[in-house]
Amino acid sequence: MLTRRTILTTTLATAAAAATGLKPSLAQQLTKDDVFFDKDAPVLGNPKGNVTIVEFFDYQCPYCKKAHPMVEKVVKADGNVRLVLKDWPIFGDVSIFAAQAVLGAAQIGKYEVAMEALMKTKGKLTHEEVEKRLTGAGLSMKEVAASVNKHDAKISGLLNRNYSQALAFNFAGTPAFVIGSALFPGVLDEKGLKDAIAKARG
Repeated sequence: MLTRRTILTTTLATAAAAATGLKPSLAQQLTKDDVFFDKDAPVLGNPKGNVTIVEFFDYQCPYCKKAHPMVEKVVKADGNVRLVLKDWPIFGDVSIFAAQAVLGAAQIGKYEVAMEALMKTKGKLTHEEVEKRLTGAGLSMKEVAASVNKHDAKISGLLNRNYSQALAFNFAGTPAFVIGSALFPGVLDEKGLKDAIAKARG
């Protein structure tokens, strides 16, 4: 079975490489498909929605977790919004472990269950707390670890792309949003999110 330390090794190394190899012009090189339609990024809401919200988040970010129910509520009430969730684990090893575990769960059809379990946590996480929350939601850590191991290249590639995009947009932390052609580097309240969606629709 994959150990926590093994799970972390590849992504930490490749994330560092992505950071040091980032070109200043990357933001100009990014396409709409790169940001909005990464085939490996989880999508909630309406997959065929006419507006896409991209959220960069971390499972240890208190603002991300506090705003999450509101974001889901707005997306559900609208009915025509794609919500693309991009893990940007910037709070250390546990954040990377959590992101990898949930993305591993996604490969076995359990993304929402795993994501919601961690979004409901309070404060800083530990490896043990992540495992406790995921098993409490009905997931097997043995299956999750096997999935992370099997899909390591896919998961690492996605996290690296997310990391590079967040830096290219000059985001300083989580949460951060891309909605239409606008960037929102920080928390949005309900009115702000609805206004951004309306503006993106034109």
